[in-house]
Amino acid sequence: MTIVLAIVVFLGLFPEKGTAFANQVFGFLTNLFGVTVLLFTFGVLAFLVYIAFSKYGDIRLGKEKPQFSTKSWIAMMLTAGLGSATVYWAFTEWAFYYNTPGLGADPQTSAAYEWGLAYNFFHWGVSAWGLYCIAALPIAYHFYVRKNKGLSLSSVVGEITGFKSKGVVGKIVDIIFIFTCLGGLSITLGLSIPLLSQGIASILGIQADFSIDLIIIIIISVIFTLSSYLGIEKGIKRVTDLNTVLALVFIGLIFFIGPTMFIISNSTNAIGLMIQNFVHMSLWTDPIENSSFPFDWTIFYWLYWITYAPFMGVFVARISRGRKIKELILNMLISGSLGCWIFFGILQNFSMDANIRGIVDVAGSLSVDGGNQAIIDVLNTLPLSGVFILFFVVLSMLFLASTLDSASYTLAATTTKGLKDHEDPTPFHRLFWCLVVVLVPLTIIFIDAPLNTIKTAAVVTSIPLIFVLLIMIYGLIKWMREDFGDTPAQVIKEQNRRKKTSKNDDKSIS
Repeated sequence: MTIVLAIVVFLGLFPEKGTAFANQVFGFLTNLFGVTVLLFTFGVLAFLVYIAFSKYGDIRLGKEKPQFSTKSWIAMMLTAGLGSATVYWAFTEWAFYYNTPGLGADPQTSAAYEWGLAYNFFHWGVSAWGLYCIAALPIAYHFYVRKNKGLSLSSVVGEITGFKSKGVVGKIVDIIFIFTCLGGLSITLGLSIPLLSQGIASILGIQADFSIDLIIIIIISVIFTLSSYLGIEKGIKRVTDLNTVLALVFIGLIFFIGPTMFIISNSTNAIGLMIQNFVHMSLWTDPIENSSFPFDWTIFYWLYWITYAPFMGVFVARISRGRKIKELILNMLISGSLGCWIFFGILQNFSMDANIRGIVDVAGSLSVDGGNQAIIDVLNTLPLSGVFILFFVVLSMLFLASTLDSASYTLAATTTKGLKDHEDPTPFHRLFWCLVVVLVPLTIIFIDAPLNTIKTAAVVTSIPLIFVLLIMIYGLIKWMREDFGDTPAQVIKEQNRRKKTSKNDDKSIS
């Protein structure tokens, strides 16, 4: 907490120096570690696909039946992993790429429009969800198969390396986890709160300012604090279920009221472009032209997802008891990607269509206020626009509450040593972290940090985590070989079948 408070004070007292320093750090680190990040992400995806379709994919994470229905399980993963910043990117991301496209396309052309959506799908697709999954798998295996204590990265690393989780190494890992989590939340709140302020100001006909930001944060804090206090079953699950229903209603209405055929056509085209060029997009560094696109966007996005990987890993592990390894992998890669593509496909194309037809200059607005007002202007093109903007604000708040719910829970779980299966951190411990998770992001909003400063928070905090994840991957491979290396695939399947049969027998007896 001392280090966190020092950063908050420095950013608050010296916002200009902090911003300038952040920009320098961003450029230095992305250039130094960029290629490593690309190779790591591509390798993670290949590893997960191999594990899913190997005999190890049939290993069940715990002997009990799944705690949550598949629908609620996927809903909690989606809403926890995306956050309300998703709503900002869903309207504007294509416009950033339209102005500075990737793979050598000319700016502000038809090709730039097409690549804008293709890159959006790429950055929110299987590679990104693979980074979440690679954090979740070792934690879930450690907790449910190996039956080790502690639902945290330091517990997993301690079991792999032999270092005590309460020792110096364990504390370093926990500090990396906390900073990474706060870095990810800085991006989420730094992008979403000003957008929500703009929406509320539009509804009320007033000027957006920091006081509205503060009121929004207080409202969201009350929602997610209460939800976190109630726990996963009574709190987080209910918020995420409601969030999922509202999100489906929101995008469904826009799909049918908006440019339906354009949405279908351009999304299909974008998926084709992405699949056809997937390997090139995954490993493109632009060594000849030396454009900044791979570093400003693809590498940034992989690091952005890595910032969320620790708390998503702990949270997904906590809600995945009873699932098979391949079930966890395929649901995260496929369900997560499809959820993003549907959400983004509808909202990106709705926004893009308004720009193409000259109704709203979304691409031009990015240099003015980051596109916040343009998003509200796009929503104003709908009938009953005030209702849609209100819907948009409520949905974004729930997205944010879901993310903060998951973050505070996993931070509490990480700092609760020796946590056992079926145990949760104490309610007051969760409440403490509810207060902490808004501290640094609130400062980012207060100093009105530009996008590059917010992006730097992800880069600085996520790079050390790559090395922690590599240790966890090594440990997962080691454990699976020790536990099931000599076990034939058919025997692993038979064991799962026997467990399922015994559960059904127990049910019939009761």
